[in-house]
Amino acid sequence: MGTSSLVDIISSVVISGLLLLIALRLNAQANETSVVYNGSVTLQQNMTTLVGWIEHDFRRIGYCKDYTKIPFPTQSIRKADTSDITFWTDVNSTGNLDSIRWYIGPTSEMSSTPNPRDRKIYRQVNNATPVGWVLGVTQFQLQYFDYDGKLIPTPVAQPSGIYSMQISIACESPYTIKEQYRSEKAADSLTDFQVFWRQLRLASRNLKNR
Repeated sequence: MGTSSLVDIISSVVISGLLLLIALRLNAQANETSVVYNGSVTLQQNMTTLVGWIEHDFRRIGYCKDYTKIPFPTQSIRKADTSDITFWTDVNSTGNLDSIRWYIGPTSEMSSTPNPRDRKIYRQVNNATPVGWVLGVTQFQLQYFDYDGKLIPTPVAQPSGIYSMQISIACESPYTIKEQYRSEKAADSLTDFQVFWRQLRLASRNLKNR
């Protein structure tokens, strides 16, 4: 075997190895892109589902098919805090007055996901056991405004003064991707792994009826 043939064989092996490494790298990148895309889609679906529930309930604050059961709209909101609200409504339009509470769980509560920042968000109807969802929620913040648009400090001492509110929700993917969810990672630097939704000045039609 000549020297040139040996060099050719070595060159072929080296080139084949480089091509294999490139192929493996491309495959890894494709898998990573797929995971990020699927995670982003799931995250947006979670947010859409949650926002649908919240808008449905909050826009019905003070509503009852039997309007005589809520004669004064100012009595519709029973409790209002930064991440906790309770109000009267008619859940199934049956003419019965129901109490609904929305609130976010504490950070100390295990949400059964690798993300250390996400928390369960709860919806409770009357005295039933609260239903908690693990949707990657990291923020559920409520701000309240009076008739003149001035911010009302929380917890609100007199809920009857609430005319409108601002709702802010942030969700992150509950599963670890490239160590994005280490506890020291800044929440606002997650880019593709976080979605944010805000409803400015939501006001139930019944709250405006003063």
